Amino acid sequence: MSPSAQEIFQRYVHAGPLTRDADAFAELFTEDGVFEAPLLPEDTSLPRRIVGREAIRRAMAAHYAQLPMDSRVPNVEKSAYVLHATADPEVFIAEIDTAFDTEDGEDVVSLVQVFRTRDGLIAKLRDYFSPALLA
Repeated sequence: MSPSAQEIFQRYVHAGPLTRDADAFAELFTEDGVFEAPLLPEDTSLPRRIVGREAIRRAMAAHYAQLPMDSRVPNVEKSAYVLHATADPEVFIAEIDTAFDTEDGEDVVSLVQVFRTRDGLIAKLRDYFSPALLA
């Protein structure tokens, strides 16, 4: 039985934003999987489009390696998300409010992600987030 949208999303959050594990992140994708961040400017270190599990692994490893050790990590207890089913059982949408603790209190960043899955893996992820989130 294939994992649910909830399970796929939780694995994604754990491998990416929480632990920054490029290997675990890449293993969530099909071999021909695609990661897209259409709102990123062309001059960022993270490509707007990455095709293939191994390319995703390399790009995310390079991206995570350049992040400072003390860079912002989401506050899971204060963050929230809603998963939306679609007419296509292989597609779901994540609407996310990610909270970060700051010296001045709290910063919340909202984003939307569209997941297309195949056989329990991510075949395509379109991540619509503000480039300021990478700063």
